[in-house]
Amino acid sequence: MEQQIINGIAEAVKSLYDVDLDSSRITLQPTKKEFEGSLTFVTFGLTKQLGKNPVEIGEAIGNYLKENVAAVADFNIVKGFLNLVISDTVWVSTLAELSTSENFGRVARNGEKVMVEYSSPNTNKPLHLGHLRNNFLGHSVSLILDAAGYDVQKVNLVNDRGIHICKSMLAYVKFGNGEEPSATLKGDKLVGNYYVKFDKAYKAEIAQLIEDKKADYASIASVEDLKELKKSIEAKGASKKNKIPLTDEEKVQIKDIKALFEFAEKNAPLLLEAQEMLRKWEAGDEETVALWKKMNGWVYDGFAQSYKMMGVEFDNVYYESETYLLGKDIVQEGLDKGVFFKKENGSVWIDLKKEKLDEKLVLRGDGTAVYMTQDMGTADLKYKDFGMNKSVYVVGNEQDYHFKVLKAIMKHLGRSYADGIYHLSYGMVELPEGKMKSREGTVVDADDLIQEMIDTAEERTKESGKIDGFTEDEAKVLFQQLALGALKYYLLKVDPKKTMLFNPKESIDFQGDTGVYIQYNHAKIQALLRRADKDGINYSAAAFNGLTELSEAEADLVALLGKLNDKIVEAADSYAPSIIANYAYDVAKQYSKVYSESPIFNEEDSQKKAFRIALSKQSAEAINKSLGLIGVQSPNRM
Repeated sequence: MEQQIINGIAEAVKSLYDVDLDSSRITLQPTKKEFEGSLTFVTFGLTKQLGKNPVEIGEAIGNYLKENVAAVADFNIVKGFLNLVISDTVWVSTLAELSTSENFGRVARNGEKVMVEYSSPNTNKPLHLGHLRNNFLGHSVSLILDAAGYDVQKVNLVNDRGIHICKSMLAYVKFGNGEEPSATLKGDKLVGNYYVKFDKAYKAEIAQLIEDKKADYASIASVEDLKELKKSIEAKGASKKNKIPLTDEEKVQIKDIKALFEFAEKNAPLLLEAQEMLRKWEAGDEETVALWKKMNGWVYDGFAQSYKMMGVEFDNVYYESETYLLGKDIVQEGLDKGVFFKKENGSVWIDLKKEKLDEKLVLRGDGTAVYMTQDMGTADLKYKDFGMNKSVYVVGNEQDYHFKVLKAIMKHLGRSYADGIYHLSYGMVELPEGKMKSREGTVVDADDLIQEMIDTAEERTKESGKIDGFTEDEAKVLFQQLALGALKYYLLKVDPKKTMLFNPKESIDFQGDTGVYIQYNHAKIQALLRRADKDGINYSAAAFNGLTELSEAEADLVALLGKLNDKIVEAADSYAPSIIANYAYDVAKQYSKVYSESPIFNEEDSQKKAFRIALSKQSAEAINKSLGLIGVQSPNRM
């Protein structure tokens, strides 16, 4: 239909002004809600070429379209905007086409491969609220890309080695007393508890070292005032507004305090033991590796339960313990090609000043790998395994610089896949209570949050009386569907790049911009369809063929349903599930308007009745498919 109108505009300009207008340069946009019409053509760009004012041009083209293009029923002019009213018969035939299309909500395959890496947990703690946004975002992007025609590989790179893992291991050795996971304590939570215990004991050792060494620093009066003194002096020195310089005495104080803190943090016995444990692990010490395998095994069992509850999965899992050394050969390759250079201490770097990324370390002077070493090797491994055109990394925005550098390095190395590297950067999730800290045990555990959501969904649903006739098992399934629907929709309806505040109570509401509201509309339509089928009503396309008059709300809903595939492509191109989430809400909201304005079972006109039931069914299909693309289930009963 849009192409017919575009062709009609080109024909109008040729017929009226004898000017050839390239139809590929003609664009239509949705009409603003405050004006009548569905599509708008902006005429300002033709004024110079045609020598007429925009209103006059719009009037002439509008009349031509109304007379020569069957799809255009009427038009109106608002300055240089030609708003086109589409014939109701077009919307009737559009619904008939949508209801029989096998491609509704799915685009033809495009032959391109894309790998999406998400989750990337550490094996020293359970998944938390931040991981939920990561997992939901990565999983949804994978589903959207698949619907948009890509061959998608979903992968997880598990951070299963390093000093942070050894901290949990060492704490377990010292304080564990043989504790193991149980029915009431998942393995990932058990290991996370020991990560917190390590931090608590480590901080106590730091405090003791400061107490023992404070006499070496003449300017320091008392240990209890150290932190506050350090904060106040640093705040004063950092004040750009007041520009208050530090006194000589304060400069000495801050230098001494920093030196003392640095000494204590680096020389705490627990940290030194953890570093020694890491060295043993890298050397393959049998006892250390056995403990590592046992505790990681506990964590993987816990993760599996969490992933199942979340409704996310992976096609392949990579482990840092198997990939962290892969990049060393690439470092040598880069040195041979002159892409990298060595400094006097033996460390290897790349100069990215031309890209305004400065110099970046790719290998330490002692030959040990850094994160960039690992990521270079893993990038090559993933391409070898899958041969993708695009590689999407779903990682928080604190790593923006890292991925700019990774992409630049792989381009310098001549990797064919380098241009396809994309960092899907997202902001942190905060709660009304503030930020979370894993080491201090103040994170919001993902399992606990989901359970809280399920409990809230049960409470709200029972209050509303929406589970009448449900068995206990059916109600349990519904509560979980509503809880995860509320959680996923709330986290995904926001642009990924934005830091967001998550309020669990706000997310579960049967009214407003929530996942539950959209799910409720789907269930409402399913009940309507069950009644229509029970009553034997024919609502096939043939039953409403020939209908010539619709309400404005009905026409707008059909137009919205016809945009699903375009929205999928748009969301895939921008890696933005928020586009699909908001589309689902728009459909539910517009359907509610139609439902309230246009009777169905009390409608005497059989064509109108059939059309409205078919429109309801197609709306449910659009809701089901769009919610499915953000990983949300659509209940058939509520």
